[in-house]
Amino acid sequence: MTNRWTRRAILRTGSAALAPLLKAQQSRPVRVGIIGLEGHFSEVTEAAKVRSEIQIVAVAAGKPREIQRFSSNRALAGAKRYDDYRQMLDAEKLDVVAICDENGQRASSVIACAERGLAIAAEKPLAISLEELESVRKAVTRHKARLTMLLPMRFEPHYAAMHGIISRGEIGEPVALGAQKSYKLGLDRGQRPDWMRRRQTYGGTIPYIGIHMVDLMRWVSGREFVETAAFQSTVGFPDLGDMENNTAVIYRLDNRGTANLRMDYLRPETAPTHGDDRLRVAGTKGVVEYQQDQLTLITASAKPRAVTDLPPRRPLFADFVDSLDGSRPHRIAEADVYRVTEIVLRSREAAETNKVVPCGARV
Repeated sequence: MTNRWTRRAILRTGSAALAPLLKAQQSRPVRVGIIGLEGHFSEVTEAAKVRSEIQIVAVAAGKPREIQRFSSNRALAGAKRYDDYRQMLDAEKLDVVAICDENGQRASSVIACAERGLAIAAEKPLAISLEELESVRKAVTRHKARLTMLLPMRFEPHYAAMHGIISRGEIGEPVALGAQKSYKLGLDRGQRPDWMRRRQTYGGTIPYIGIHMVDLMRWVSGREFVETAAFQSTVGFPDLGDMENNTAVIYRLDNRGTANLRMDYLRPETAPTHGDDRLRVAGTKGVVEYQQDQLTLITASAKPRAVTDLPPRRPLFADFVDSLDGSRPHRIAEADVYRVTEIVLRSREAAETNKVVPCGARV
């Protein structure tokens, strides 16, 4: 192998023609840097625990909350800490960067990594304005960077099984979609930092947590979102500032069906789990529904039954790393990353303007 086929060159090229070269280097590490320790950074640390070639070598964590998380996380014990992510990018030879910083900083971080040609796994949402989103898209395209977003619900066994059921036509054409996300607020446990209380750094609850279910509804149903209307507010918790604790969003689908999404930060601390996620898809031949850790299917030809034959969970970050040689597709297409971000930003616009808003052009 000549010197020009470095590990980074292979990862950046992403060509199927280079797959044998990458496979020959499987014993070599994939050097990973993390920017910030908010959100789903555990997707990276968990993947590193089960895949020895994924090595977290550097973390940019300069704020007290981040420094505490860095110091207490054994999976990061071998990583070098930087106060500023730009210093990390300049000093380290990285293959992949996971961007898990504050929402308002994310677009700038993604652009900086794209300009260096690095593969990027970004926290959600990708941006908190349509203008930022377009800047990110241009930078990633110009520098041919690889991009995914940390949307781990696609990789959960129940939702993967739901996707398979619908793809096989078992419930016919999907017509009515309903989803829920209900979370504990966790104020007494310090789970809501100051940046989440300000619109200019948070971006809104619809983009922040709604993006999970919007992506999931599109993926499992195969339907596109055409128009949106929404409401949002904060009730009963004045200390939350600009952070909405309840939202309701509706969509018109491309086949004239409908979708609805309700979200709140009102789940009591006494609840057994942090979140209560639910998803229901009704089609022309049946209904498939997930709630309380159970997937249920009913069709025109069969009575309700619990679906227990579930695929294994594949770590999102490992799936992304495995796709970088071009030999297999990543489960989250880059076009979906942009599209789902645009939809939730349009939904926030609908809530803020009290208007029905087009969801934008289909990508």
